[in-house]
Amino acid sequence: MTTTGEDHAPARGGPWWWDRRRGAVLDVSLGAVSALECAAEGVPFARDAGVPLAVGVVFGLLAGSVLVVRRKWPIAVVLVTIAVTPAEMGVLMGVVGLYTLAASELPRRIIGSLAGMSLLGNLVVTFVRLGQDSTQKALQFGDWLLPFASVTMSLGATAPPLLLGLYVGQRRRLMESLRERADSLERELQLLAERAEERAEWARSEERTRIAREMHDVVAHRVSLMVVHAAALQAVARKDPEKAVRNAALVGDMGRQALTELREMLGVLRSGGEGARAERVAVPLAAVGVAAAAAASRAVEDGEASSEGPSLSELDELVGQSAAAGMVVDLSVEGEERPYAAEVESTAFRVVQEALTNVHKHAAGAKTYVRLAHRVSEIAMQVENEPPPEVSAESSARLPSGGNGLVGMKERVSALGGVFVSGPTDAGGFRVSAVIPAS
Repeated sequence: MTTTGEDHAPARGGPWWWDRRRGAVLDVSLGAVSALECAAEGVPFARDAGVPLAVGVVFGLLAGSVLVVRRKWPIAVVLVTIAVTPAEMGVLMGVVGLYTLAASELPRRIIGSLAGMSLLGNLVVTFVRLGQDSTQKALQFGDWLLPFASVTMSLGATAPPLLLGLYVGQRRRLMESLRERADSLERELQLLAERAEERAEWARSEERTRIAREMHDVVAHRVSLMVVHAAALQAVARKDPEKAVRNAALVGDMGRQALTELREMLGVLRSGGEGARAERVAVPLAAVGVAAAAAASRAVEDGEASSEGPSLSELDELVGQSAAAGMVVDLSVEGEERPYAAEVESTAFRVVQEALTNVHKHAAGAKTYVRLAHRVSEIAMQVENEPPPEVSAESSARLPSGGNGLVGMKERVSALGGVFVSGPTDAGGFRVSAVIPAS
């Protein structure tokens, strides 16, 4: 795994303009060698120019030492090299200066202009010097040999360092570009991992909410009916033993149904938990996208698998259980019955179930109307109860309320794009209404 771009930035551990101490040592060494070379070449220059020998040596030392600033001012180094070319000094300075210039970040037009000036200077000086040598030594060259030799020697002194510098500079820029891309990719992967973690946390929260809602729907209704039947059983145990036996049987049946539903739900949770633990394996950061896609597909499959639940065909049995608990329930169905998606039927069933449970809790003995309407593109349901009668012995069971029933119903309906409304009626009762899209 790569590091961040800030870590790639070179640490400025060298003096002045050098990024590293090693670079400073290299440039000072090259400057010293170039100064000694130019000082040595300044001796014949002083003789040919007719100036004191010390002047030629000092001039060579000063000119050659300019190579020390090659990283800071490469243009100045090349200009000094061109200036001392007629004096036939600064070979090392010219080669290193051209290499540094070509490898720098300067515009190509500046590099090309200075390289052309250096080539032209070397060409003129070489041509003049070869002509002087041929005259002094009485050598006879053809008309083509002197220009050919001048061009060849000039190109040999200029082209190799220029091309090498261009190659090194391009390679350096390529490596920096690849490093920046790697850093950008790592940042994107880290961001993707953070988003995947956020989505996973959101999914876990949604799953916890869904589980709590299912547990509430499964337990609250069954246990509420069991408590109502138990209260009725307590009231009629001595007066009507046969009715007490029937109520006791109903309590047992409801308890068994509640346990069966709880076992099924816990079995799903247990199998899902084991699968989740088995898949908690560390993966490379580069595989986050694939893992996220796989997790999303598994979530869809799990959602489809877990969407199976109660259906509207069980609505008669649900109303019958409430009627058996002493509630007067009137069920009416409008429209042509047809199958719906599993989550639509389950949600519609749960809304009616929870509404009836609330009637048992808060309006025991009140007459209740359950209306179900099959429409063209939606299904509507309404559960409305009248004001509760006076508290009797059979309805004296006090059922606790967690305040989550209406919230759970609204969440279920809203998740399917439906509308949920609940509130008291003008007559003193309570009404729960929901409309769910059919598709």
